[in-house]
Amino acid sequence: MKLLMHIIYVLALLCSTTATAQKITISGYVKDQVSREVLIGASIVNANSKTGTSTNQYGFFSLTTPATDTIELVISYQGYNIQAKKIIAKTNIRLEVFLENTSAMLNEVIVTAGKDDRNIRKAQMGVIDVPIKAIKNLPVLMGERDLLKIIQLLPGVQGGQEGTTGFYVRGGNMDQNLVQLDEATVYNPNHLFGLFSTFNVNAINNVQLIKGGFPAEYGGRLSSILNITMKEGNKSKYQVEGGIGLLSNNLTVQGPIQKNKSSFIVSARQSHINLLIKPFTSSGNSYKFYDINAKINFELGSKDHLFISFFKGNDKAGYNNPNSLNYITDFGNSTATVRWNHLLGSKVFSNTSFIYNDYNLALATSQNNYYSLLYTAIKDVTAKTDFTITPTTRHKIKTGFSYTSHRLTPASFSASIPRRGNRITINKGNINSLYSDEMAFYIANEWDASTKFGVNYGLRVPVFTASGKTYSYIEPRISSKLSVGATTSVKASYTRMNQFLHLVPNATAGLPTDIWIPSGKKTKPQSSTQYAIGVYKNFLDDEIEASLEVYHKRMDNQVLFGEGKQLKISSNLDSLLVYGKGESYGAEFFLKKNTGTLTGWISYTLSNTTQQFNDLNFGKEFPFKYDRRHVLSVTGSYQLTKAWIVSAVFVYSSGPASTIPTGRISTLNSGTIFEGNYYVYEGRNNYRLASYHRLDLSASNKKTVRIWKKYYEREWSFSVYNAYSRQNPYFIYFEIDALSSKPTAKQVSLLPIIPGVSFNFKF
Repeated sequence: MKLLMHIIYVLALLCSTTATAQKITISGYVKDQVSREVLIGASIVNANSKTGTSTNQYGFFSLTTPATDTIELVISYQGYNIQAKKIIAKTNIRLEVFLENTSAMLNEVIVTAGKDDRNIRKAQMGVIDVPIKAIKNLPVLMGERDLLKIIQLLPGVQGGQEGTTGFYVRGGNMDQNLVQLDEATVYNPNHLFGLFSTFNVNAINNVQLIKGGFPAEYGGRLSSILNITMKEGNKSKYQVEGGIGLLSNNLTVQGPIQKNKSSFIVSARQSHINLLIKPFTSSGNSYKFYDINAKINFELGSKDHLFISFFKGNDKAGYNNPNSLNYITDFGNSTATVRWNHLLGSKVFSNTSFIYNDYNLALATSQNNYYSLLYTAIKDVTAKTDFTITPTTRHKIKTGFSYTSHRLTPASFSASIPRRGNRITINKGNINSLYSDEMAFYIANEWDASTKFGVNYGLRVPVFTASGKTYSYIEPRISSKLSVGATTSVKASYTRMNQFLHLVPNATAGLPTDIWIPSGKKTKPQSSTQYAIGVYKNFLDDEIEASLEVYHKRMDNQVLFGEGKQLKISSNLDSLLVYGKGESYGAEFFLKKNTGTLTGWISYTLSNTTQQFNDLNFGKEFPFKYDRRHVLSVTGSYQLTKAWIVSAVFVYSSGPASTIPTGRISTLNSGTIFEGNYYVYEGRNNYRLASYHRLDLSASNKKTVRIWKKYYEREWSFSVYNAYSRQNPYFIYFEIDALSSKPTAKQVSLLPIIPGVSFNFKF
């Protein structure tokens, strides 16, 4: 490892075109002044040369600049006061910059923030940083603050079923989104069958969504990367915060281990749904979930930093009704990450990570005379190392290598309930696991050729091996930027991606579940080619930012179960699947107000997504299930007084595609479950449900109060989901009229108007 790092350091020096005597490198970290938490994406600009950089996901920056008598740095971060520092140095220097949060000094209702024009300056496109403040302020279902619900409000992103956290990006399926928590993959980031996500916002430091122009360091998915970074913990003082809501309680404790050097954070959440439903249900019905985040970090010296993070979330549910569907389920995720940051000089930053993640789901269902069993699990072990090299102000080189060992365990069984004897059970030890190995090498260069033109280009080379079959590809990536004035830029990107793990819907279980399978001899890796072009414009000194992106994406080797196929324990998975292609194109408009008493955004997406499978729908093209022509989201938060913030969310989307029969054949006295009627289907997803729209409202009151000679913050939050109780379609079914014997379509709606309240505290 040390030899490799020294080689890279030498290469970095060779990349420099100017003698070191004429230039110096200023490097260091940008942190919150109070908590010492690093600030990801903070801007550092040399006011003399008008060159700059930004902090990486660990808060580190490196800026090489001409040596002058005085160097004036301008450091800014959204939501923080701008800081100007005068540097007098003739040699390389390392800094720690502490920025003051504007909320810490509000004496009246005025919100200011540092200048942030990264959306204009950077060549990268299709990237959205999700403000944590928005996650905490905007209204959500049942008062539960939910990261993934906010993700659904961004351009190019569509939600799945009513009220759920599933999201679909630029025509891709849900499995095409890579969700990472401190670099560890979270395969099922949901509680309550998808009504809420597993991410506790009190433990989150930064959230970033990448939906196009993917940097070379990311791979393995076709549609998006959702990067979630946990907080490190307050290094200066101990803090306790928590909350009580309608569905769950949460508590977060953080503080220094060694002041200003190391810290910890533990954040936990547990449901109390059982207490709410107990008076209305039998003793055999239950639902409970919990999640816990923990992280510690140590500064091992001026050049080394160690992070250890852990996450576990779990759901258990049971429903017992002799005349209905009965089920017992247990599912959850566990992740652990160990990361080591090391500085090699002032121009090379390295990160080495060891990652473990485990997802498993067990489900047993029964209805009438039939029962089904399902078990699916994924275990990954990953080792990876990454280097960021900044040889000059205009170049930033990134390179790295990763290796992941996958173990997938899919199994399912269904049969009639035996009259005598025990039902068949799934023995986890007897399930044939599917093993695969995934490796990747990448290298990329971010090059600012001039003040007007910049480009980010690179290659990723993944290699995947499973079932005696090896796939290897070259994935080129390029994004470019052309500045048109100080506040406008035009960008374009091309990306090639491959995905080696597939999620297919399980047709056996009585509840909606999914099974992951690896690529093999017959099931080839999914692939995509995406082109995008966009225009970006900032107004009012970057207070308002606007963008318009147009994209086209082609997807190959898409996977679905064949008609009438079911997964069994001994099944050859490849024999049950059908393969096809997809195409998506659209335009995305985004207008965002970052600062002031009123903040929020308007997001509009116009898109079209289709699929084509030779063995489905008679080989004809059909709409993707979650294709919606128009999707509009409007969000806003207004600081009404020093204590009160009111927020609103309005969403509208065209109706999703659905498959309905076009005729029926009567077979009276047939004795079948179809009531003497067989329906005729002529096309897949041949009908559009009614359009979807909803208004959510919330108000929060936050004050600092004194109890027992100590001060603490308390917050009451009130919300209304679906304020005008719109009966949005969940699905439709057909019922035979007793008098006319004609089928009548019936719409099922899921969530009416739902109030929510929560109490939060911090001291």
